[in-house]
Amino acid sequence: MMNVTQQLLNNQYQARGESIFTTLNPADQAEVVGTYSSATQQDIDDALIGATAAFGAWRDLPVFERYAALRAFHQAIAAQREPLAEAITREQGKPISESRAEVNKALQEAEFSFSQALQNTGAAPAGARPGFRNLVTRRPRGVIAAITPWNFPVLTPMRKISPGLAHGNTIVIKPSEYTPAAVHIIGQAARDTLPPGVIQILNGAGDVASALCRSSAVKGITFTGSVATGRRIFSAASDTLAALSLELGGKNAAIIHDADHLKDVCKMVMGAALQCAGQRCTAISRIIVQQSLYDQTTAHLREIASALQVGDGMTAGTEIGPITNAQQLEKIQGIVERTHRLRHAEIICGGRRADVPSRPNGLFYEPTVIRGLKPDDEAITQEIFGPVICVIPYTDQFEALQIANALPFGLTSAVFTNDFSVARLFMERLNTGMIHINHGTAPDSHMPFGGINDSGVGAYSVGDSAINFYTTEHTIYMPSGRV
Repeated sequence: MMNVTQQLLNNQYQARGESIFTTLNPADQAEVVGTYSSATQQDIDDALIGATAAFGAWRDLPVFERYAALRAFHQAIAAQREPLAEAITREQGKPISESRAEVNKALQEAEFSFSQALQNTGAAPAGARPGFRNLVTRRPRGVIAAITPWNFPVLTPMRKISPGLAHGNTIVIKPSEYTPAAVHIIGQAARDTLPPGVIQILNGAGDVASALCRSSAVKGITFTGSVATGRRIFSAASDTLAALSLELGGKNAAIIHDADHLKDVCKMVMGAALQCAGQRCTAISRIIVQQSLYDQTTAHLREIASALQVGDGMTAGTEIGPITNAQQLEKIQGIVERTHRLRHAEIICGGRRADVPSRPNGLFYEPTVIRGLKPDDEAITQEIFGPVICVIPYTDQFEALQIANALPFGLTSAVFTNDFSVARLFMERLNTGMIHINHGTAPDSHMPFGGINDSGVGAYSVGDSAINFYTTEHTIYMPSGRV
């Protein structure tokens, strides 16, 4: 008999509908990994009713009691490190070493989020009138809808669940229909440690997310994914004026201005480009390199990319796993094939599906490096979300800035230089929410994470800024003496 994972509603697995979907192993599309029921409108309504009912008691729980419950939740998740990592790799595809690192980072961020909630979140500004005190306080926002993508099935959900719960909210989460297994492991940890209704899990595709986002019971929507979907969520939220925290796409640049050890820099950049097979919003996809280093850089990139081992993420030695789903692979193939037909473009390595004899049904794609592109070429302007890197030359630092800032995205960037004045120029003028100097685009677990322009809306997640989304601010004026 088929084992179907249902909706997690008020700490019980429930389902009313008959709509079923399956997840497939991207390394072997013949392998069904999981079977799930899709949420009905009644499931969505019940999740929101349950989360609303649970909010009052969770909000009013003394902060140290809430912290103790969250610590138990954290420990229950930590006890499932390996099952979580295996769930990531079997549904998403990344190498098991990357999956383990993702789980560990998620736990680090959660620990920081919990500690942040213990800090003083108010203020007592000086009063402007005699005999009055001024206070600024914060309260939990309420029911938070969390819509999460398929590329980081543990890190991104936990990045929303942890600060949301720590600040006293309740969470209704809709994981990607491609990778829901890990969220259900997290849900089991919640069942064992948290009050009913604090976390609700809904399975399904975009229709479930849309219905969730249009509900007036939702007071905040946090989403990570494409710009196009972010725009639809932004539109949906206009009906209810729910608060938004949208982490959207990127077309991130690494600028190589100068380097004592160019090959080492290229290895660092390729690591930032090809983690998760390039399927992450912070992946480097444009390498903007000084003209004098252009040929040498492309040679190093070809050598590095050609040596990478593509294969099943559960196989030892795999460095590049498969593309997560067939639709994404088709998108990558389409962009590269159209680029290949351009006379001026040169694909110096890769550019086709990778042959992995042990996994003939896998969605593998070779690490690809392209040079010779023009500014308006599709491979330059569009987020490919795959193991594809475009190399662009420049003559001086101001041209490099112009190239880097030419697109509407603004998530992250990296600069490699030994010249402090050059580094300072890029720190001041790169139009990205995160800027890295002389290292790749991996963020720390306590720093604000987010983008500007088309790459983000609302408060950044993680770090001190997350409180601006997960709480509301209240200004209070009161007499300092007897009323």
